[in-house]
Amino acid sequence: MLTVTDINYIKQEVNIKGRSYSDVAKQMGRDPRTIKKYADKEDWNEIQHKQLRKSKVMEPVKHIVDQWLQEDLKKKKKYRRTAKRIFDQLVSDYSFKGADRTVREYVAKRKLELLENTSDAAIPLEAKPGMAQVDFGEAPFKHNGETIDLPFLALSFPNSNAFYFQVFYSQNRECFLEGLKRIFHYIGGVPKAIRFDNLAPAVKKVLPNGERELTDEFQNFVFHYGFKPEFCNPASGNEKGHVEAMVKYIRNNFLLPELSYSSLEDLNRTFWLVAEKDRQRKHYQKDILISELFEEDKQALFQLPEKEYQCVRHEEVTADKYGYIKVDNRLYSTSPRFAKCIVLARISFNKVEILTKEHELIVVHSRLYGKQKKSMEWQPYLNLMAKRPTAIKYTSFYEQMPEEWQKYLENCTVYEKQEALRLLSVLLKEHDFTYATQALNRASESGHPSVDSIKQVFYQLINGRGHRKEIQVKRDIPSMPPATRGLDHYDQFFKNGGVS
Repeated sequence: MLTVTDINYIKQEVNIKGRSYSDVAKQMGRDPRTIKKYADKEDWNEIQHKQLRKSKVMEPVKHIVDQWLQEDLKKKKKYRRTAKRIFDQLVSDYSFKGADRTVREYVAKRKLELLENTSDAAIPLEAKPGMAQVDFGEAPFKHNGETIDLPFLALSFPNSNAFYFQVFYSQNRECFLEGLKRIFHYIGGVPKAIRFDNLAPAVKKVLPNGERELTDEFQNFVFHYGFKPEFCNPASGNEKGHVEAMVKYIRNNFLLPELSYSSLEDLNRTFWLVAEKDRQRKHYQKDILISELFEEDKQALFQLPEKEYQCVRHEEVTADKYGYIKVDNRLYSTSPRFAKCIVLARISFNKVEILTKEHELIVVHSRLYGKQKKSMEWQPYLNLMAKRPTAIKYTSFYEQMPEEWQKYLENCTVYEKQEALRLLSVLLKEHDFTYATQALNRASESGHPSVDSIKQVFYQLINGRGHRKEIQVKRDIPSMPPATRGLDHYDQFFKNGGVS
């Protein structure tokens, strides 16, 4: 836009001195049409905002295009429809008669409006559909007769007052990400923005100006699922007050008095239904069923990525002389052949998988929590143990063996013990003691079995054959004429001319 001085100069040179538009334009470095516009302009009233002329051809299909654009905002950019694709769909599916350019202009304008509305909606997080808050709570549980306190991860939707929660053994990074992933995939979408406090699994460092340095695993998780992480100011948990209130609600209404469980995974599966059943009540302010409001949240969710995120971390560790590695100050066995060697630990919320540097699996452990400090998987050590079979009684492996195997080994010769331990090193590689013990019991029905007979029965069991039923004769054996001895048969034979 020209300045007041420029406009006055144009009017002076053209209207008073009579210079041509092109001369003045060349002198000022402007387009001659601009010079003509300001030289000839007579109406200098304040310019009123013009109303956009409605496009008649677009009116019948605007709501369709808007719906497609809203759907696409939930997807990654590379999966969204282009304006050309929208035009083609309108022509083929709705007999659209307008021009390609008309659709392009409308799509460009609406995309800007929708993106602006979306970014504005993230500011008042507590009240908008598709926004969530996350926090850990804690509750007592009973396991094997012992009462233990366990954390649970809660995700709440302030718009609808809906929630989900899952119980874990720890608040570590792997449990945190596993809990979020489970909830995303269960509800079939990802919240647009999620508010957290500055919990250690997500935030490595609080930086000036409200910035956060995220942990590598959490940053990759955010990139994978595409939500916007928002964080409370330090010591300001009230900024996510909805989920804090929901943590108390969950504990008081569903987790007290303490629940008994044998499998935490089985218990967690029941909590999906608990959360959904709770929605059959009205919102405390809106006087609408929470289940209806939650549909608004679901409509606003981002689309899930094609693949689930693998909530694991990898650590290179060196085994000690006994083959143990240390992960989070707990010991896990590898194999005697990896003593003092570097191996790779693949750590998830419930497993520690130990791999070679070439990513070949060595052994799998259940991840230790609570008072447990050491996990020993004996299978890789059995070949070494077979070299000194008499020492087996002094190992914890002997105590862990089923009673049937303990008794069998007591009655074995040294050579038989060696062979039995070598057999177990093979059988226990892919199976637990269940089939091995069944095979021992069946092979022992006729007395002290050989190692080969145990092996044979074992493979019959895992291949689905097992015991063969005794054959039952369905009818009696036919009676036979009595046999007689002597030469009378031959005499009779020759009397008949040699014909029997």
